[in-house]
Amino acid sequence: MSLKYRVIERFKDKYSISEMCKLFEVPRSSYYAWRKKQQTEDRDQETADQIREIWNNSRQTYGCYRIWKYFREKLNIQINIKKIRRIMRKYGISSVIRRRKAYTYHKNTAYKYQNLLNRQFRQESPNTFWVTDITYIPITKGFVYLCAVMDLCGRKVLSWRVGNDMTTTLVTDTVREAVTKEMVTDGLALHSDQGSQYTSKEYFDLTQLYHITPSMSRPGCPYDNAAMENFFGMLKCECLNRMQFANLDEVEAAVKTFADELHAINPDLILGYMPAHHGWQAEVLNRNLATDKTPAIV
Repeated sequence: MSLKYRVIERFKDKYSISEMCKLFEVPRSSYYAWRKKQQTEDRDQETADQIREIWNNSRQTYGCYRIWKYFREKLNIQINIKKIRRIMRKYGISSVIRRRKAYTYHKNTAYKYQNLLNRQFRQESPNTFWVTDITYIPITKGFVYLCAVMDLCGRKVLSWRVGNDMTTTLVTDTVREAVTKEMVTDGLALHSDQGSQYTSKEYFDLTQLYHITPSMSRPGCPYDNAAMENFFGMLKCECLNRMQFANLDEVEAAVKTFADELHAINPDLILGYMPAHHGWQAEVLNRNLATDKTPAIV
């Protein structure tokens, strides 16, 4: 039908509109309604351009909810989330989707620890409760492994390391780096899953050396380590899974870029979509951390 209207529009100055409408057997009112609609500027275009810019700046990872929060928090624009969803659907804008992970656990472990976290993800003070985990990253020939440590207060990634093997040394070096950087002396709990690296004697000795209280999820229950899993999920979904790596050095460069940008530009899901450093820095400023501390770091 629109083809007939376009033909009428093209020859309207040469032939009578009424005669052409009769020829094509279309009502004149329908033609004029189509013409008015064509002349009316698309009211969604401006908003669609803004959405597309935000979407592209997020490496095409933001969905309607995070774009809606960006409008409110960053642009100070009040907009209905349903409108954003409708426009994104209309213009074919959609975020990348995470792949689900299968969880496994080991029955035989050297050391087991009590679950002290119990899904209490909102920690009011820094260096009170940390979480840690390991994930694998495919490269051209095989895999490399990423270990990271996160503070639940502010969701700040304190340290991370990439290794060619998923060894206990990779874990202990990452934890030791975080402890040294934060100068923690006491009162810290560190939560992990029941991976063999975290049930090893080397990990136990490290926690004793730095006065860390280990905490551990139940077998096959990943929910207590959701904050760490969420970071890995975002890293893979928004960065690593969209690239191909030849070696460990390329992976390290990509992880460093993502980690440096994460807290500055990527709204945190738990902290009201404010940058993750916001909660951390506010807490640090409220507490007087200028007190002289002499950490017992070896």
